[in-house]
Parts: sequence; C-alpha cells; structure tokens
Amino acid sequence: MKYKAKYSQLVMPDNINVIGTLFGGQMISWMDLAAAKVTYRFLKGTKAVGAVTRAIEKVEFKEAVYKGEWVNFESTVVKAGKSSFQVQVDAYAEGREHDKRLACTALITMVAVVKDENGEYQKLDHGKTVD
Repeated sequence: MKYKAKYSQLVMPDNINVIGTLFGGQMISWMDLAAAKVTYRFLKGTKAVGAVTRAIEKVEFKEAVYKGEWVNFESTVVKAGKSSFQVQVDAYAEGREHDKRLACTALITMVAVVKDENGEYQKLDHGKTVD
C-alpha cells in the first residue's frame, strides 16, 4: 500500500526573509509537518503513539517562494525499516504571479515510538512495509 498525504500553507509576511522570499527554515519546518501527516496514516493500527524526526536529508531549494503564495506539500512513505521509515516530501508553490512549480524537496527519516512502563519513549518495531 502506498501511504501519501497532502498539506498546504499560505506564505504570510512573518514567513519572509530579508530578501523578500520564504525563509528556508520555515519551509523545512512545514516539510516536517507534512511528513508528520503521512506518518500518522502510516502508523495507524500499530502500537506506536507517534514518531520523531531522526533526519532531514537531501533538502534542495529549487525555486523561490513569495509572500501570498500557497505551498502545497505532497508526502509519500518511500522506504520502511524496522522502527524507521523515510518520507519523500515535495513542496510546490503557486500564486497569482507565478505558475505551480516545484520549490523544494527533502527526504525525512522518522522513527516510530511508544512509551515504556517508566513513561520514556522507546523505538518501536512498526511492522509496516511499503510496496
């Protein structure tokens, strides 16, 4: 089964950097949220209480994003290990003055977690696969 999710954000004035484009750290934060949304779907039906971000890799800023534009994220679980799994996140920007374009990509590694008897979070073998 393919696990996919979509998520969108409107670029507001407080998201802009000193050169008038979307601050890169904000884009990465939103990409992490987009990965979290597909993570919820991927881990549904397991004993996991959630997942934590282990790594954000291969981030590539491809096109500038401007105030007032929408950023639409498409997330797909592309690889599953025992407790970890990788999510490909593609961010597409679009607005009144610019057509839809691929603005940023990243590969995000998540780790499924569960609370133990002491209330501490531990890695969990999620038992899921991707086709």
